[in-house]
Order: sequence, then C-alpha cells, then structure tokens
Amino acid sequence: MTFLGSSFKSSITRIYAIVLKELMQLGRDRVTFAMIVMIPLIQLIMFGYAINTDVRKIPIGVVDQSHTAIARIITETVKVTQIVEVVAHFDTPKQAESAIVRGDIRAALIFPVDLSQRIVQREVLGQLIVDGSDTVVSSALLQLRNMPLDKIIIEPSLNRQSSKPTFEVALFFNPSRRSQVNIIPGLVGIILTMTMILFTSAAIVREREQGNLELLITTPIKSLELMVGKILPYIIVGLIQVVIILGLGYLVFDVGITGDIIDVFFVTILFIAASLVLGLIISTIAKNQLQAMQMTIFILLPSILLSGFMFPYEAMPRIAQYIAELLPATHFMRMIRAVVLKGAEASSLVYDNLWLIGFTILGLIIASIRFKKRLD
Repeated sequence: MTFLGSSFKSSITRIYAIVLKELMQLGRDRVTFAMIVMIPLIQLIMFGYAINTDVRKIPIGVVDQSHTAIARIITETVKVTQIVEVVAHFDTPKQAESAIVRGDIRAALIFPVDLSQRIVQREVLGQLIVDGSDTVVSSALLQLRNMPLDKIIIEPSLNRQSSKPTFEVALFFNPSRRSQVNIIPGLVGIILTMTMILFTSAAIVREREQGNLELLITTPIKSLELMVGKILPYIIVGLIQVVIILGLGYLVFDVGITGDIIDVFFVTILFIAASLVLGLIISTIAKNQLQAMQMTIFILLPSILLSGFMFPYEAMPRIAQYIAELLPATHFMRMIRAVVLKGAEASSLVYDNLWLIGFTILGLIIASIRFKKRLD
C-alpha cells in the first residue's frame, strides 16, 4: 500500500509539472493567448450585437412619374415604417433597375403618371421592384405590398376597404425566392477566404520551419518578388475552386450565371489576390503554422458573419457595417452576386473593384516590408 501511495504521488507530481510547463508556455505564446480571449469575445459581440435578422432601413430608390404631393406623402409614410430608407430618386424605372443591378439599392418604388386617378378608383398605387436575390431582404420588403394608406387619403368617399394590394411587387433575379440562389455565389467567397488565406498564411512560416529560408537568403530574390511568386500559383488554385463551386451549383441546385464569365473571373481574381496578400501579412507575423491557422480563423469568423453571407448587410448596426467594409469578403459578396445573379458588368462595380485593388497593393507593400530575408 505504501508503494502504491508513493507511486500515485509521483504520478501527480509529474502531471503537475507538465501542466505547469504548458501554462507557462501558453503564457509566453502571446498570439495563442490572445486568440483564447478574442475569439469568444468577438463571437459574443457579433452574435449578440451585430447579427440581426430583423431587417430595417433597406436602401431603396423612388421613381415619381406623377410629380404629385400625394406621391411625396406616400413616400414619407413608407419611410415611417423604418423598413426602408430612401437613398436615391430616379427619373425613369430603367435608371432604378440599373441601380438595383449595381447593388446601390435593394428596391425601387415607382409611382405611375395616373397616380391620382388610381387613388380615386382604389387601384394599385404603384409598383415595387425588389432585388429578390436575398430572401430575407425581399421578405421584409414584401411587407409593404399590403401597407394600409387610408389615413393619408382625406376624401371620406375613398376610405373604403379594397382587396387589392397597395403596391404591385415584382421580384427580380429570384422570383421563386430560393435561398440557394443567394447562398451559392456567397459560398464562393467563404471558401476562397478560408483556403486562400490559410494557404499563404503558412507560406513564409513553412519556409522557416523546413529550413528553406536559408536557401532564399543566398539567392538574389527581393522581398516583393518573393511575395508575388508566393501568391501567383494559388490564383490558379482559386479559379479551379470557383469553377467547381459554380459548376456544381448549376448542375445540382440550378443556379446559373447570368453575367459574363469573363466578369466572374475578373472579380474573382481581384478577391483571390486580396485574400492571398492578407494571408502573406499573417505569415510575416506568425511564428509557426499553428499561430498562422489561429489568425486565419480570426479573419474567417468575421468574414462569414459580417460580409452578408449569412445575415443581410442592411440588418447590421452602423459600427458593424464599418467593420465589414474592412473585409475583402464583403466587397466580393456584392460583386459576385451582382455578376452571377443580376448580370452586372464588372466595370460598373467601381467602388468594390478599386477597394480590392488598393487592398492588394497596400498588402503587398506591407508584407514585403515586414518580411526580412534573414533568420530570426
């Protein structure tokens, strides 16, 4: 019994020593320790504060062909619901449709020339053209279809019930309201974010761990040349992934590509380059591949939750939208959905194009400056 007791105490002592060693090592690993604290903190904030399926202040445009006071009153009444926010006025429905394709607005409220006559006859007062690609946003906008407007119509003879809807609704791009239509293009962005950043975030770290950095030191290659050489092969890998996702999306879920395939590849290359550069920056910070993977997860979670892939961008508070604008995935979500679902031209998506190009150039410069062609 004495021998067993002594053996048990020795075992406890050894386990205690290992536990103490691991805690001390974890304390010295600042990146891992930061991830332990930051990942649950960020998820708590995003899920509890930023993520909201109750969509409000959806950006819409107004086309007033009647030029009457009643049209302006109806517009103000619609705004009071806080479901929508009027951000633009257009002269023709064609202009409004182009804005929807570009993603500037999510819907357009069109008042016809004979609005006054329609009010007298209790007809449909106007048309609501809705971007139906996002089913959550379109469901919120459909609430306006039967919006009661009797309180703003002064004439007593007109205050009678009508079975007709207030607005006629036309769902563009996804009239059947299938969620797969919105998910498949968005999935391209999430998969590319995960794989591209992960591939390159371990690139420099792997060279260091395998001892290949010594070989690079003896070569005349410059830092910028190394960074560019690291990302070019993965652009091809990313394009292959896009072909697989969109191809299976069409064959299995019947989600076709409305836009030009050249535009699809163009916006995808911009996003792949931005993601790879982000991975390179992580690679110059991380000390080992485990840290590189942890930092990749740190980028991946906000990209999934804040980019508009799972939850509508319009449902997020302003501060969350500002954070989302810093993520390459947010810009790509708008671009790939606009091209694939709405048939938009890449050249019309100027803001997102310039943002991704600027991000890539700035990221390459930062990664090149941070990389030192020497052993630590």
